[in-house]
Amino acid sequence: MYNGEAGSAFIAGLPALTADFLDRWDLKTDGRPMHGVSALVLPVVRPDDTPAVLKLQLLDEESVGEPVALRAWDGDGSVRLLDHDEATGTMLLERLDSSRMLAHHPDVHESVLVIARLLAHLTSFPAPAGLRRLGDIAQAMLEQTPWALERIPDPEARRVVADCAAAVREVVDEPGDRLLHWDLHDENVLASGRAPWLAIDPKPLAGDPGFELWPAIANRFDADDIRWRFDAMTDALGLDRARARAWTYGRLLQNSLWDIEDGRPLEEDQLEIARRLRGRS
Repeated sequence: MYNGEAGSAFIAGLPALTADFLDRWDLKTDGRPMHGVSALVLPVVRPDDTPAVLKLQLLDEESVGEPVALRAWDGDGSVRLLDHDEATGTMLLERLDSSRMLAHHPDVHESVLVIARLLAHLTSFPAPAGLRRLGDIAQAMLEQTPWALERIPDPEARRVVADCAAAVREVVDEPGDRLLHWDLHDENVLASGRAPWLAIDPKPLAGDPGFELWPAIANRFDADDIRWRFDAMTDALGLDRARARAWTYGRLLQNSLWDIEDGRPLEEDQLEIARRLRGRS
């Protein structure tokens, strides 16, 4: 169960929470509900007949910053926040076209470029105060690395993860201050009547835009396409490739630490991303 007892309690309380916000914001349901790992999304209609979605989610260190980021972007490249309850994390959002998801686009290269262009715009915003900071996250990862390396049985995989940690150590003192989405993969980009593509579901933090590249590199994985995607995205965002590569390695380090904590083997596809980017300039 996601988030253990807290996740169970959240699910048990969903019917009452849903009824409360439908009544509080005078909403009517208008379609089939959708859900992810930790949120329920209900299509609704506002009193003036405007379509919207009601998002009910379990508050954690990632989701608590979502309304902060959405307010900063104010619909400019992202879904628009219409209302928010701070106590529960419940949000009322504009309704986008969930049937037109970037993940369904047949041209993977165009999909990567869409994400790159969105990221170039979203990360142009300074991070508001109070968000998680990449520097703190990276420092905590480096402190945990020796413990993790002892638990990787394969010498080559252990060396890849150690190399990633070494790269992060080179940039950790300059973690950046841009507003990052963190999770802009091709299922978190939807079409809209007011813009071709908009970002949804940020897990925001303050940091270096190089930390944003991983999801689009890993989407619809193709080992032979890794370098093209990295080069295309760093060009679109105007990033220094050495720094961007270091922060991309940081995503592999982060994912590896989570896998090891949960007792899962490291994913070969993720290790291959690090191998293919090695020596890229």
